Amino acid sequence: MNDSTKNLQDELKDSAHRVWLAGLGALAAAGEEGTKMFDRLVDRGRDYETRGRDEARKQYEGARASTDDILKTWSDKLDESVTKALHRMGVPSRDEIHNLTRRVEELNAKVEMLKPRVTPAAGTAGTADTSPIVLTASGERADLGGTGGTGGTGGIGGTPVTPGSTAPTLDMTDPSKIIA
Repeated sequence: MNDSTKNLQDELKDSAHRVWLAGLGALAAAGEEGTKMFDRLVDRGRDYETRGRDEARKQYEGARASTDDILKTWSDKLDESVTKALHRMGVPSRDEIHNLTRRVEELNAKVEMLKPRVTPAAGTAGTADTSPIVLTASGERADLGGTGGTGGTGGIGGTPVTPGSTAPTLDMTDPSKIIA
């Protein structure tokens, strides 16, 4: 073997040995610094995770707000369309039904006030005939189908009521008051 080949082999051996030693040094450094490096990586991972979680939460809240807005808009449009369709079909709205119900109740109260009132016959104290006299809203005597306290011809206190005469009437706000 010649010297140049031997030198080349020695150099290759020496280079391989140095690479080996560098690997062992890296392993030793990793062993010494590994725990510190691992702890630093864990800390960085926590920071990244927190930032990522915060960012994800912001993204979620933004998407949810946007979705809520879209749903509200579509819901309002749907309500409006249904209301218009019901109106075209002649179905009354909730407010219209409420107003009509209130008006019917008012009219029922007025009808009740206009119904004939039954009053006891005046001037019949101590007599056997205690049949009531019933007057209509216009003040005319209502026929109850019986003889009545005055034989069917009387008004208040036995006063005859003839057609065309002015008959006593009841005050509708206070049925106990008689207006002559």
